Amino acid sequence: MFSEIVKKIISTSVYEVAKESPLDTMSILSAKTGNTILVKREDQQEVFSFKLRGAYQKIHSLKKEELSRGVIAASAGNHAQGVALAAAHLKCSATIVMPKPTATIKVDNVRRLGADVITYGDNFDEACAYALDLAAEKGLSFIHPYDDPDVIAGQGTIAMELLRQNPEELDAVFIPVGGGGLISGMASYIKTFRPEVKVFAVEPEGSACCKAAMEAGSRVTLDKVDLFAEGVAVKQLGALPFEILKGTLDGCITVSPEEMCAAIRDIYNDTRAISETSGAVGLAGIKKYIRENNVKGKVFATVLSGANINFERLRVVSQLAEMAEGEILFAAKLKEQPGSFRAFAAAIDGHDVTEFNYRHADDKKAYVFVGIRLAPGQKREELYAKLNGLGYEIADMTGNLLAMTHVRYMVGGHANLKGEETLFQFEFPERAGTLKTFLDALGSRWDITMFHYRNLGASIGRIFIALMVPPEEKQLLDDVLKGLGYPYSVEKNNPAYEYFLR
Repeated sequence: MFSEIVKKIISTSVYEVAKESPLDTMSILSAKTGNTILVKREDQQEVFSFKLRGAYQKIHSLKKEELSRGVIAASAGNHAQGVALAAAHLKCSATIVMPKPTATIKVDNVRRLGADVITYGDNFDEACAYALDLAAEKGLSFIHPYDDPDVIAGQGTIAMELLRQNPEELDAVFIPVGGGGLISGMASYIKTFRPEVKVFAVEPEGSACCKAAMEAGSRVTLDKVDLFAEGVAVKQLGALPFEILKGTLDGCITVSPEEMCAAIRDIYNDTRAISETSGAVGLAGIKKYIRENNVKGKVFATVLSGANINFERLRVVSQLAEMAEGEILFAAKLKEQPGSFRAFAAAIDGHDVTEFNYRHADDKKAYVFVGIRLAPGQKREELYAKLNGLGYEIADMTGNLLAMTHVRYMVGGHANLKGEETLFQFEFPERAGTLKTFLDALGSRWDITMFHYRNLGASIGRIFIALMVPPEEKQLLDDVLKGLGYPYSVEKNNPAYEYFLR
């Protein structure tokens, strides 16, 4: 299979629409880490991602009668734009099925490129199933985003360029993984011509289907995927990519949302390009590999695979980048007496404070919510020990999803309630009518005592809600919530709630 993929790469037709993307040296990050870090700038393609390559290679391979009937694909973004542009260039009609929560800017751009758009389902799997049904019904050619030899070969042309642009020393390539089309194409070419170069798969911690497959020795379907990096949020590695990667992969690395966001900032600092979250996954993997293995003097390369990010999402990216680069969050309990606030401010003097929220709790105590950016070499445990020694009760909130996503924006006092609140965090598809559907399901049976929604600039929004539920009705509520189908968690004894909202 490797040889067939490589032959397709060498004889590719993608340059009829794609361009050879530059290979930039990230000078600032290279100097900071003591290694040479190279980034392949696929954000400079016409559709701002590499997906155009595989889409064009596949559609170009179709027979005339297949082209005359048209093509269809399912995608929430980059693949959709690649298929639309490729089809337009080959004068072929294209239909794209996109999940209903897909951002309007992406839907509009696909239409601008000449494709017909159908919005269907709440996620990619539902949209894909519908697209396959339409393909069978209307005789359309389905253009798979990753599990197809022509698509894989189209993506693999990036590796051909990379090795030509950097013919000398290259120690490893770190490639983002969703369904596996990009990495299997690149790995096929790299291991054929430069087998000494290591190939690492990099995935978000919440959607690591490649790592799961390699550990199990067979493809694994994840129960749930985190949609923070939507471009690589796939439940199962493709069948053909899995077969290729079994013999070519040197390891898997998983990265957190905070690490991805820090990589977005690094890319911006070095290139002034603004990567989407999935586009920065590979660089986040390089940084983690360097940090964990303490390597110097190596040459590493990655792919900035896409730059289709909503502007509104950048505020979240900035906040999470701070977390990755040393920002800590914590709550402190103060005695409510004259001078206590000033004394606490003096205790943290000299530290880079990024956030400070305060609310009077009662006549005996008060709580502050604090963000501090630690300097290199500083440890939060040392700061907490110092504050504990001064008599302050500290609760670490770093990494606390409830605190980061909701509570830091809600610090405002405690409610005087008769009874106990039941707390939930929900993930809602970002589309019109979702909140109404949720509230209609709840009806007026249970009182809502707290509610906070945060738009993360993605297809999924997070909601924090508290309900007053009699003990005998908790099973009924559980049945109602499960019937809605929205992922949720029950929050119990979370210190962010206990300190600031109870």
